[in-house]
Amino acid sequence: MDRMLFVGLGGFIGSVARYWLSGYAQQLSNSAEFPYGTLAVNLIGCAVIGFLSQLADAREVFTAESRLFVFTGILGGFTTFSTFGNESINLFRGGQNLYALVYVGAHLGLGLGAVWLGRSIAYLIWR
Repeated sequence: MDRMLFVGLGGFIGSVARYWLSGYAQQLSNSAEFPYGTLAVNLIGCAVIGFLSQLADAREVFTAESRLFVFTGILGGFTTFSTFGNESINLFRGGQNLYALVYVGAHLGLGLGAVWLGRSIAYLIWR
């Protein structure tokens, strides 16, 4: 139960931070055509998870609970794209290049396909 609380509290913090930062970045951009706020959040999340992952690997500064709170909770609430980026890099670093390419391709291709499918089903139901 404690683990779920760590993840939940971190998720709350990350989600609120994403809402605030993406809105702020979008407002600064003065653009209604391009989602600069989402891009900013995803890039910041990727940089932070890369930094903290290296710190965790090199210095072993995270306990199991603090990893859940920071990586799964805060960064997961902030952006799951950072986790995707970190897992992709880990596959490449581990020499699993084919798996890495399949992983990236599946996320992009199947993810976009799943959005299209969901929208298509909703359109058919509620047109």
